[in-house]
Amino acid sequence: MYFISFATVFWVDVFVRRIYFDCIVENLNHCVDEKGMEIYAWCIMPSHIHLVFRSTIQKPDELIRDFKSFTSKKLIALIEGNMQESRREWLLNSFKKAASVNSNNTKNQFWQQHNNPIELWSPNVIQQKIDYTHNNPVEAGFVENDFEYLYSSARDYCGIKGLVKVIVD
Repeated sequence: MYFISFATVFWVDVFVRRIYFDCIVENLNHCVDEKGMEIYAWCIMPSHIHLVFRSTIQKPDELIRDFKSFTSKKLIALIEGNMQESRREWLLNSFKKAASVNSNNTKNQFWQQHNNPIELWSPNVIQQKIDYTHNNPVEAGFVENDFEYLYSSARDYCGIKGLVKVIVD
């Protein structure tokens, strides 16, 4: 089992509109259904994502690489096409600026490159990372109780059906 956090370039708060959250939720569920991802905890914050997961088909870093590659293209297209997005030009300029200093990207960079899944070696560490993931929205002041946050698996751990298919042990 692994823990990973990955963030948008410049820690830009992209995830403030339902359409962007839904893109991540849809793609996490796709990874569960088609890519051998087992998700034990997740949380989408405005500028970053936390996951506790297992990969049964590919190496964990390859699965995350593919997820980030696909979602970056999809999210940028959503932002480009969203004429109601008041931050549209600023967001797109941020992605272009990040790509301009990264030889791996030619046009846009959505996610920061730094991400190495951390292997979780004991039940105590696994629980610590699940608790950390679920407590993020509480620490940020978005909710009082972790299960109140819609874009997290904390709901599943409280018996409320969440948005992403998770394994609750």
